[in-house]
Amino acid sequence: MPVYNEIKRVDQAIKDVFCLDLDKEVIVIDDASSDGTAERLKDLQKEFLFELIVSEKNEGKGSSLQKGFSKASGFWGVAFDADLEYSANDIIKLLLEAENGGGENAVYGSRFLAGYEDRTSLHYLGNRFLTMLVNILFKLNLTDMETCLKLFPVSVFSKFSLESKRFEFEPEITAKLAKNKIKIVEIPVSYKRRGYKQGKKLRFKDGIVAVKTILKERLRK
Repeated sequence: MPVYNEIKRVDQAIKDVFCLDLDKEVIVIDDASSDGTAERLKDLQKEFLFELIVSEKNEGKGSSLQKGFSKASGFWGVAFDADLEYSANDIIKLLLEAENGGGENAVYGSRFLAGYEDRTSLHYLGNRFLTMLVNILFKLNLTDMETCLKLFPVSVFSKFSLESKRFEFEPEITAKLAKNKIKIVEIPVSYKRRGYKQGKKLRFKDGIVAVKTILKERLRK
């Protein structure tokens, strides 16, 4: 669980994950928060058993996820943000889909298979464009490549050489899964989008970097 300046939401995010009725290893990575989030996470450790990694400087979501997955010891790993846009309950749905698949598939939680309403915003159109680009270049059939709710075997992190430091993690991991013939399955998940006033951190420039990442991965052998 990557966390950056989520003091208003981190309590609920941690509680939601620990309410899940499954065996789990929770690793939280604070990306040098400046609003007291790291200190609050240390308090929460007194009540909930999770490993906390605190970065000395802000490096980005991709960097945080790489740190977290490098520590994971289970078979399946789930990327889950602490911003409460996604529901922790959907983690169980992803896990069931993965185990029913009987292999080492990746499972993505698609927001756009679950009645997503805001289909005219730049946020939505940007996501659709990036997903379309990945589909064309890597012969996929995804609806929501940019989803933050992804499940895949932890072992892929030892196979892949990931470079992404920020939000370009999403297209990079998707491209590498495709190039390594790991099937990606999508299931619908719930989603409550927040705006920039509520703390959303994704910006237009991140979309530009995502395009560059997709093209670079396509050209790379």
